[in-house]
Amino acid sequence: MENINQEEFALEEHFEEEELEMEELVEEAEEKPAPRKGTPYLIHLQTNSRIDIPTDMPVIHIGKPNSLIPPDIDVSGFPDSDIVSRVHADLRIEGDAFFFEDTGSSNGTYINNVPLPPGNRHRLRDGDRISLGKGDKVTFQFYSS
Repeated sequence: MENINQEEFALEEHFEEEELEMEELVEEAEEKPAPRKGTPYLIHLQTNSRIDIPTDMPVIHIGKPNSLIPPDIDVSGFPDSDIVSRVHADLRIEGDAFFFEDTGSSNGTYINNVPLPPGNRHRLRDGDRISLGKGDKVTFQFYSS
């Protein structure tokens, strides 16, 4: 009989420890911001920076500050951004599809290391690699959520 009581006591003690660990995990999770679900984004590969893609507009202009078409995604703060045109590319949202288009940039756009001719659109898929300009110096990876 005494053996059973010791086993019950050991089990109760074990579950109390697990309950405390679970409470600590819940507290930690509450302190951290929740991941943004469903938000499409780009990862700048050279700095590992995340850029959320605005979904409240059908066309997102990508480039550097200018007086003609100000960029919605400004890449001027990234290293080697001098190879990126002021009006470099557009990211278009059509339903649940995302399209990337070079708008006639000086140094070109490459999708998965393949040149994207100006005016042509490429439907983006998760993990696609987007290079603005030659030499893979300003590179992003696309994720739909």
